[in-house]
Amino acid sequence: MARKKVREYTGKRLLRAAMLRLFGIELPIKVAQVNANTNYLELLEQHPWLNQTKLVVKPDMLFGQRGKNDLVGLNLTYQEAEEFIKARMGKQVTIKGCTGPVNTFVVEPFVPHQEEYYLCIQSNRLDIDVSFSTAGGVEIEENWDKVKTISIPTATGDVLAPLVSSLPLELRPTIEAFLANCLAVFDDLDATLLEMNPFTFDGSGMPLPLDIRMELDDTAAFRNVPSKWGDDVEFPLPFGRTLTAAEEYIHTLDESTGASLKFTVLNPKGRVWLMVAGGGASVIYADTVGDLGYAQELGNYGEYSGAPNTAETYQYAKTVLECVTANPDGRGRALLIGGGIANFTDVAATFKGIITAIRELAPAIKAANVRIFVRRGGPNYQQGLAAMKTMGQELGLPVEVYGPDSSMTGICAAAIEFVKNFDS
Repeated sequence: MARKKVREYTGKRLLRAAMLRLFGIELPIKVAQVNANTNYLELLEQHPWLNQTKLVVKPDMLFGQRGKNDLVGLNLTYQEAEEFIKARMGKQVTIKGCTGPVNTFVVEPFVPHQEEYYLCIQSNRLDIDVSFSTAGGVEIEENWDKVKTISIPTATGDVLAPLVSSLPLELRPTIEAFLANCLAVFDDLDATLLEMNPFTFDGSGMPLPLDIRMELDDTAAFRNVPSKWGDDVEFPLPFGRTLTAAEEYIHTLDESTGASLKFTVLNPKGRVWLMVAGGGASVIYADTVGDLGYAQELGNYGEYSGAPNTAETYQYAKTVLECVTANPDGRGRALLIGGGIANFTDVAATFKGIITAIRELAPAIKAANVRIFVRRGGPNYQQGLAAMKTMGQELGLPVEVYGPDSSMTGICAAAIEFVKNFDS
């Protein structure tokens, strides 16, 4: 399961569509999205209600504290909403230490209300937590003692009575039914989080979420796109995070293959870099570098797995190597080409693409004082390691080669020792 956050606009759109599809209930949800490219006249044509009611405007950027940063507009006309957004579009803000531009807003009707309820449905490893409170809103954390939570093994709505037992009798059936429907939607959409803080009731007595957080299991996209999520579902990056050119390229490669190709730059000036086979192994290597006191020098986190072909491995390795060798500063650097013992992946075949990339970038590798440490096991690993060793000898590159008889993380200590000693 991969928990991916979606924008509030997406969450409300999916909730409204699922309620209608599953139960024939049309929630009074109206939302519009605005970004830097929005044409406000065309937006009004698409959503005529924008000019028929007072509006709420807020950033839709996966961060909180919007009101505290003068980013929420209430009870605005459409013209006032447009002016409010234009005055803040592109504004740099800092939220919990993360700085970035505000470039996406959600616009919806302003709904006067008295009651504010809290609902959160969240999947855990073995069950689902459902939380409810009559004290929702901005002070939910201060009123956390009023939140009731039950854990259920599956998304069934017939066990929710304890959450609404303290409500007035006339409200219990309505809210319990809404919670049960939300739980069914949560299951139907392959969501991992559905939080409404708050939801209320409109003038006709229909439940209305005023603020939503939603996360989806993106590994379930194959059965939800486009049927349930639509063609345009978006999983935005966390606020303040932008992709480098290398990250963007590998992300594109990853989306175009059945293999897994992941790459995140942590420190572009780092001196310890990873090119690791396998998600589990990549975590172990990164943790080991940190445990040895060199987390601040870790250049990247990433992994390749799922038997990428030679061309894909070459493109991946070439991109990583370009980052490893960028801006040489005279200090030593280490590249760990590691992994566990493969079950099915042909080690020699994947190494072929890596070796091609190393040959191509050999001058840059020498200029950046990079020493390469290789450890791998699995099908044809002897041929792969032999090819790595031969390549190093032919190119005059410092390459250390280890097989499965050496510990998987042993090369981490060797690499850090090299970096330490290079400067002394």
